[in-house]
Parts: sequence; C-alpha cells; structure tokens
Amino acid sequence: MIATIFRLRKHADYQRVYKASRKQSAKQMSFFFAMRPQLGPDGTPLRDADPTTPRVGLTVGKVMGKAVDRNRIKRRLREAVRKHLSLLHAPVDVILHPRRTVLDLDFTLLEREIAQIFRTIQRAAEKQQATAASASLNPTPNARHPDRSAAEWRDPRISPESPKPSPAAPPKHP
Repeated sequence: MIATIFRLRKHADYQRVYKASRKQSAKQMSFFFAMRPQLGPDGTPLRDADPTTPRVGLTVGKVMGKAVDRNRIKRRLREAVRKHLSLLHAPVDVILHPRRTVLDLDFTLLEREIAQIFRTIQRAAEKQQATAASASLNPTPNARHPDRSAAEWRDPRISPESPKPSPAAPPKHP
C-alpha cells in the first residue's frame, strides 16, 4: 500500500488539482497534476503534507463496474504507483482516472504506463519549476518596457519622469 504521506486524501486537494490543471490522456487512463503550493489560501504554511514529496490520488467511479471490480482496479493501480513513485521527485499532486480496460490489462503494461505518466509529469514539473525560478529572479512588470508600468504603456503621454496628466478641463463658454 502507498504510505499515507504519498496519498492525496482531502476533497479540497482534489478540487485544487482539477482547477489548476488540464486533463491529459494516456492509453489506459487520464490524469491531472498540479504543483503543490507551499502556502495555503490563507497564507499559512501547509502542515498536513511533506512539501517535498509527491502525492497521488485515484478516482474510480461507479461507472467502472461493481464494487469488486472497482476495488480490484484500485489495488492494481496502488501497486503500480508504489513501484514507480520513485520516478517523481517534485512536490506534485497527481490524480489518476483509469479506464475500465485497466481491469483486464496485463500488469506489466499497466506498470509501463504508470511509469511513462510519472516521467511525463516529472519533466513538466521540472519545466514549471525552472520557469518559476527564472521569473522570480527577473521580475519585469512590463515585458516590452521594463521601466514602465502597464498603465504607462497604454497612455503614451505619460513618461516615468512626467507627472500624471490631469483630466481635461471643460471648455469655457462666454
């Protein structure tokens, strides 16, 4: 079984991953993933999970069959995830949505697909971390003119040295 620290458990965490990512597909399942934030929505550090480990959640709905079938799918997925979890190093949350064909799929093929999904997620997470790190090192408010704000870019009469223009005075009638 997957250790508790590697499991995605709370409904709010599932919802956050769904909102922060797009559905991606593999042959036998679809998956969602999102980088885990260091701070919660209220700005306090998250306490419930180790911020350096990946977490994986599984969703197997009733459309997949009766409880016996759903539980078998989950057991097979948990074992494949346990064997290949070491491929994920980034602090990501992953949700796997298997298709019904996973029930009859050869276990080695299932393992191969989980490994491929985790490699894809790891590459994407490294890319996201690299872009976030470069953005934090070089923050520019306006890419075209870093010395001008977005409002100044829209109004060419405003320069960083000149004062802000006052609204036009109404015309005087004699």
